[in-house]
Amino acid sequence: MEVNPDIYEKKLTVEEKHLDKQKHVNNVQYLQWVQDIAEEHWEVRASEEQKAEVIWVVVRHEIDYKKEAFLKDELVLQTYVGETTHVTSIRHVIIKNSETDELLVQAKTTWCLLNASTKKPSRISEELKKVFLQ
Repeated sequence: MEVNPDIYEKKLTVEEKHLDKQKHVNNVQYLQWVQDIAEEHWEVRASEEQKAEVIWVVVRHEIDYKKEAFLKDELVLQTYVGETTHVTSIRHVIIKNSETDELLVQAKTTWCLLNASTKKPSRISEELKKVFLQ
């Protein structure tokens, strides 16, 4: 059986507050968007019970900056969960210019699942994996 990840998507417009001294989107802002869309995907897909029992923490970010984005550019952010181990999962984020479809940023983040009460690593169950599948 082929399993497809759920691709979560959102659009946004670059604002003045997102820019750096060179007048393009600051690299730190891209990192914030990578984290924000991951959290939003979890909040939208997980049940209230799941959100109460476990939390996700970042253990590694890998980001490739491909092209610049500028004020008023319309961007599309896409994310999905790829490989999953016992307690970690790899989340992919792609940020493109929505008008030109040019790839601006691609990121790969390793998240670790923790028990919300003990803050200790928790096994990623098959049920939890299904949260991110179509």
